[in-house]
Amino acid sequence: MIAEKMLKALNGQIREEMYSAYLYLSMAADFEDKNFSGFAQWMKEQSKEEINHAMKLYGYINERGGNVELQALGKPQGSWDSPLKAFDAAYHHEQHITGCIDKLIKEARDLGDNATEIFLQWYVSEQVEEEDQTDTIVQKLNMIKDSSNGLYMLDRELSHRGE
Repeated sequence: MIAEKMLKALNGQIREEMYSAYLYLSMAADFEDKNFSGFAQWMKEQSKEEINHAMKLYGYINERGGNVELQALGKPQGSWDSPLKAFDAAYHHEQHITGCIDKLIKEARDLGDNATEIFLQWYVSEQVEEEDQTDTIVQKLNMIKDSSNGLYMLDRELSHRGE
């Protein structure tokens, strides 16, 4: 059985992951509205990944005999001034999620919950990848600046995610 304090923290992380999915879906909708179908595709795939992250936690809680308690999600921002602003927000959001995972690991260590600490190591590796992916796009957008040709090419490149 999982400790109540750890259970509460893991349920909170399900909320964080589902909010991430909601945020990225909002970004996708904004990109679609602005005819950036490739950026939208990338964000839709990112949203699906975040749901999978939440479901991994859901399954783990059940495996440990805990009770999954879904929590309310806040309304995400609905529009960004540019692709750069959206991806920069995504990058900072991923940094926030990394901090959340770090806190969960500290909690597991403090409780002596080795199983949860080991389980969370997957998220540590995943967050390195998540931050790198979004930062790479931010760096490309910084190089492109307001070049319509550059934006067109990057939008087209990102449309292939999930194929």
